[in-house]
Amino acid sequence: MSDDEGAPPMAKKSRIYYGSLEERERERLSKGAGSSLGREAVRAGIDAGNINLASGEAFDLEDHVSERQAEVLAEFERRKRARQINVSTDDSEVKACLRALGEPITLFGEGPAERRERLRNILSVVGTDALKKSKKEDEKSKRPQDEFQQTWYHEGPETLKAARLWLARYSLPRAMERLEEARKLKEVPEASRTARQQERHTTLRGLNNFCSQIGDDRPISSCQFSPNSKLLVTASWSGLCKLWSVPDCSLIRTLRGHNTNVGAMTFHPQATVSLDEKDVNMASCAADGSVKLWSLDSDEPVADIEGHTARVARVSWHPSGRFLGTTCYDHSWRLWDLEAQEEILHQEGHSKGVHDIAFHPDGSLAGTGGLDAFGRLWDLRTGRCIMFLEGHLKEIYGLSFSPNGFHVATGSGDHTCKVWDLRQRKCIYTIPAHQNLLSGVKFQPTDGHYLLTGAYDNTAKVWTHPGWSPLKTLAGHEGKVMGLDISLDGQLIATCSYDRTFKLWMSE
Repeated sequence: MSDDEGAPPMAKKSRIYYGSLEERERERLSKGAGSSLGREAVRAGIDAGNINLASGEAFDLEDHVSERQAEVLAEFERRKRARQINVSTDDSEVKACLRALGEPITLFGEGPAERRERLRNILSVVGTDALKKSKKEDEKSKRPQDEFQQTWYHEGPETLKAARLWLARYSLPRAMERLEEARKLKEVPEASRTARQQERHTTLRGLNNFCSQIGDDRPISSCQFSPNSKLLVTASWSGLCKLWSVPDCSLIRTLRGHNTNVGAMTFHPQATVSLDEKDVNMASCAADGSVKLWSLDSDEPVADIEGHTARVARVSWHPSGRFLGTTCYDHSWRLWDLEAQEEILHQEGHSKGVHDIAFHPDGSLAGTGGLDAFGRLWDLRTGRCIMFLEGHLKEIYGLSFSPNGFHVATGSGDHTCKVWDLRQRKCIYTIPAHQNLLSGVKFQPTDGHYLLTGAYDNTAKVWTHPGWSPLKTLAGHEGKVMGLDISLDGQLIATCSYDRTFKLWMSE
């Protein structure tokens, strides 16, 4: 056996032809290769069109390679641009940019890093100008919304203009008097002022209940002293209002006119002082939207004020006695000119019902508290909202101006009382006053040296001003305290309650 026999047979290499077979086939046919039968069969196939040797179809390899190279180069350029694009590391900004570009702000399982990379890749394709264009379009779309939300004014009647001028002439001299009194008080030595303040605090700590009276068959919602501090008027959910003598708490007259819950009953600023008993001395409001005016010598209303279609929560007299303010649950409050016997202002501004209203001692401002948890201070001379009281977490149920002219207190359903400074235009102190919602707040009316708050935790509390420290808790009601007031002579405090009673408090 030879060595060649043991070697493995060589594999026959197949030839691969590139390009057209036309030339090789013609060459083979010209040489006469293959049998005549094969030649005839091939010719027959060519003649029949089954074998195409000259179609001219070819695959241009160079063009295909150049297209792929272009794609690869474009991808390299895109990645280069992507590396040069700066993307914020703030995830919220990245989401905002994706939203502006019309892309999903997040994908399933995507983290902040992957989201940034996706934004970078998108910007490398569409360009950073696309993001700028989308931001400009958003700004243009927001402009009409901002314009819609801006405060707008419309022309009012001539009676409103005349009333504003009258209010300016009335309030400016009172403001000058208040500032002059403040300057005189500042000249008093600090030691004397401190001693007087301590004496007042000692007196307030001695407050005790000396009179308690069942006022009605239903809860008593409001109480107020007359300007001469000799009468007290109460309003009840039964629809009855009653006049009581002070301090013996004997019933003088029952005022009948309302058919549903009475929200408030207030005295005219000059009632029992200079007004005749036959004139309009009191005003009341009820849940059915009715507002009634009363005299002191009759148990029936002398006039009705019509115009409200929703619940009227509070009614308050302007210090001049010429105007009456009412708050309504139709999200507005109104100012009525009783001399002209017409409504001169229907003011909107709250997003929910307006609950309480109070007037500045000078008569220049009005403050309103709403169920939207916001308070607003309005300049009655211009109609502008000069201060927005934002900070409470729940509804504002009480508002009071201090006699010093620059402090405002608000009581809310968030169990706190906030004190606001008109000069600093901000909240300067939050009193964690009660364990339940505050139904009312009131500054001492002569010099404002203390603040009184009442709440649904069945108590009323006295707080120092300034300092806002607790002085006395007036406990004794078996139900929630729904209303309170301080007599103008500063001697008495009145509280009324859901337990159908009202109580008078006096220092020993």
